[in-house]
Amino acid sequence: MNEQKKSGFVTLIGRPNVGKSTLMNQIIGQKVAITSHKPQTTRNRIQTVYTSDQGQIVFLDTPGIHKAKNKLGEYMVSVAERTLKEVDVILWLVEPGTFIGAGERYIAQQLAHVNTPVILVINKVDTVKKEEVLTFIDVYRKLLDFTEIVPVCALKGTNKDTLLELIFRYLPYGPMFYDEDTITDQPMRQIAAELIREKALKLLAEEIPHGIAVSIDIMRQRPKGSIWDIEATIVCERDSHKGIIIGKGGTMLKKIGSAARYEIEKQLEAKVNLKLWVKVKKDWRDSDFLMKNFGYDKKEV
Repeated sequence: MNEQKKSGFVTLIGRPNVGKSTLMNQIIGQKVAITSHKPQTTRNRIQTVYTSDQGQIVFLDTPGIHKAKNKLGEYMVSVAERTLKEVDVILWLVEPGTFIGAGERYIAQQLAHVNTPVILVINKVDTVKKEEVLTFIDVYRKLLDFTEIVPVCALKGTNKDTLLELIFRYLPYGPMFYDEDTITDQPMRQIAAELIREKALKLLAEEIPHGIAVSIDIMRQRPKGSIWDIEATIVCERDSHKGIIIGKGGTMLKKIGSAARYEIEKQLEAKVNLKLWVKVKKDWRDSDFLMKNFGYDKKEV
């Protein structure tokens, strides 16, 4: 007789830059979501799939919940908030500390209205003393009635197995949603665009990355399959930004290109010939048409 397995959807929420993508990549065991120390790194819902003997967890890594400043911000927040009602378990990631800011309180208000089990995940516990963690748990416990509270270090994988155990405890029994070798529903074009954006985020000055998007213009495999040709455009909001992205004599664009090519080659397990261009589209983050062009479609929210 077949042993019944559990399967369900789990969303990771939290303020921008708290380690949601890092945790998801750690659980899956490879890089699917891009990471950066800058806010607004994750803009769409990214589904990744973890399959084990116990069953299957489909993770939704959502954009951080925050007060929106433009149409792109509104899109990101509505994606994140809608997800709360659609999943079986919510993981709320926070950083260790006793101060609960306005951002955290705003999320707690959203969570107070859902019936979904909420597991509080205190990330980055490697940065504080062990005995302090209990104090942080106590502070958060007063904020909301959590189903479970787990301290972790997403970067090192500390307490990853405990967290997975608890997630499975609250998932329903049911059939698998994906084949066991599936790790993401992201098309490769989107992963390539995101990897280019990640490298740009890491290498560029603070004020520019928020205003960039990446579109893949050409992505094709050569007949014998050993090389991929990819052409992509980095879109920015100002002429001055274009100059910075290209850099003196094209040096910055070359840096972004070679760092992105390395990551894309690892994903495709093949050589990549990558060409990057830079275009200016003024205020694209406030244009429904341009946002849709770069893969952020309001109708899908």
